[in-house]
Amino acid sequence: MNQLENVNPIARAFIEGGFVMYVILVIAVVTVILVVERFMALRSLRVDKKEFTDHIFKMIINGDMRQAVSFCDTKSTPLSNTVKAGLVQVMNKRPDEEVQVAMDAAVLREMPKLEGFTSFLAVLGNIAVLAGLLGTIIGMIGSFRGVAMADPATKAQLLSQGISHALNCTGFGLTVAIVAIVFYGLFQHMIQKAENEMLETSMSLLNLVSANRDKLRD
Repeated sequence: MNQLENVNPIARAFIEGGFVMYVILVIAVVTVILVVERFMALRSLRVDKKEFTDHIFKMIINGDMRQAVSFCDTKSTPLSNTVKAGLVQVMNKRPDEEVQVAMDAAVLREMPKLEGFTSFLAVLGNIAVLAGLLGTIIGMIGSFRGVAMADPATKAQLLSQGISHALNCTGFGLTVAIVAIVFYGLFQHMIQKAENEMLETSMSLLNLVSANRDKLRD
């Protein structure tokens, strides 16, 4: 114990938590990797909706469909891919129903790119809590077992130390769980916003195409 007194409090709590702490550490590392990966992926898959639609809708009103499709090709994002799917059908002289079906299908194809492994953050959060509780239970069992074999003068001290050590697992587990669940909620919000933008833009595009079919040209 004396050797641990000079150690950083967080490192000391980790060491005192037992082997379950290493399980929680693995969960924490995986959580950080997923958070960074999803943040970078969602950032790269987003596009300014207003700026994008302003350019596209202006081209449609001018009747230049090929230029609109080419503009979509310059931005490989779920929103641009959804719009492109509809524009291709418009260029092929397909009816409005088929244009809408093509864009709906594009939304379904693009959603997995946005979601990625986001759902695993919720799973990791739950596992971190359970791992923390498991570490606490194991620590408590060991603590009471040690107290049972100790002399009466040191029982209270051993019991308080054992409980303190055991609760370290709960503390670390809850910390990891909070981080995982907070970012899960944030990413879900970002994903839902991106999906709403795709659906809203597809409806606006269909209305615009329907109103300007006589101006459209290849």
